[in-house]
Amino acid sequence: MNKWYIDIGPDSDVVVSSRIRLARNFKEYPFPQRSLPEQQENVIRETCDALFSNNPKLQDSFSLMRFKELSPVEKQVLVEKHLVSKELAESSLEVGALISKDEQISIMFNEEDHLRIQCLASGMQLEKAFDICNYLDNLISEKIEYAFNDTIGYLTSCPTNVGTAIRVSLQLHLPALTMTGYIRSILESCGKLGLAVRGLYGENTEASGNMYQISNQITLGKSENDIVMSIKSISYQIIEQERLLRTKLLSKSGNVLEDRIMRSYGILRYCRNLSSDEALQKLSDVRLGIDLGLITGLTEIDINEMILGIQPGSLQKTAGKLLNQEERDYLRANYVRKHIEDKSEDKGKE
Repeated sequence: MNKWYIDIGPDSDVVVSSRIRLARNFKEYPFPQRSLPEQQENVIRETCDALFSNNPKLQDSFSLMRFKELSPVEKQVLVEKHLVSKELAESSLEVGALISKDEQISIMFNEEDHLRIQCLASGMQLEKAFDICNYLDNLISEKIEYAFNDTIGYLTSCPTNVGTAIRVSLQLHLPALTMTGYIRSILESCGKLGLAVRGLYGENTEASGNMYQISNQITLGKSENDIVMSIKSISYQIIEQERLLRTKLLSKSGNVLEDRIMRSYGILRYCRNLSSDEALQKLSDVRLGIDLGLITGLTEIDINEMILGIQPGSLQKTAGKLLNQEERDYLRANYVRKHIEDKSEDKGKE
């Protein structure tokens, strides 16, 4: 089964991925940090029963991962793929996750809340991601009573999630806005509009590779649909500015821009050591070159694959052992170089 990111979605020249996440808690049990181990285990068991008792075909599409049975590297890979949070991976509670075979859906157990139902989709597909989350949420709620207040909505561990308890986010590739410095005004405007802008891996991370995660901060007083439409509307304004600046850079500074892109491509194709930060920056340049038609033979899907493949956890999982930074830099260069070489060979055979 193909992974969700092996696909080019709508507006994928700027929008890398869409994500919807719903936070839910069982009315019967205290929030995870106050609950007993047996109650945490019940959350996992009862959720699986609710989803699969009348849907055996659905069960075949998921794997249950109990984190006490996973190695640190295996947990790190799940974080790198945005399937679970860093907090879940580091938790000492009875935690785990249901993960679909295509890695589009993950249901986290006993992180900050009992359940975090998440769906990822390539490009601008917020409605699709929400429909999938809503379907799973409805299946669970048929068997389990959630902690819910008629006045304010779903009750959660963190007050900022109370209400609809929905987190809507888009991962955007914004190299032109970053190069020109206009990204600062974008960030300020987003803050005023109640949006959070974070890096590649969410809260407290930097925007490596010109990747920015834009999400709602307000979940109370608005419907799920209103929040989705608001994020989508604001993001399309950012997308349009990014596209206009790309065109402007190409027309006014074409030689400089093309030189930067091709230098990055050359480094990736022939390097022997490559740090994570440098790899993400060079891949950002190459992705821009693909979108501008300056680089052929590679696609946005190839960039998505490489961004995941160069992460520390993924490199160590492939190697089958723990690696120091020097070893990771060497294997990262090998991975990127071989990926590009293979695509070049495939092109030559066509």
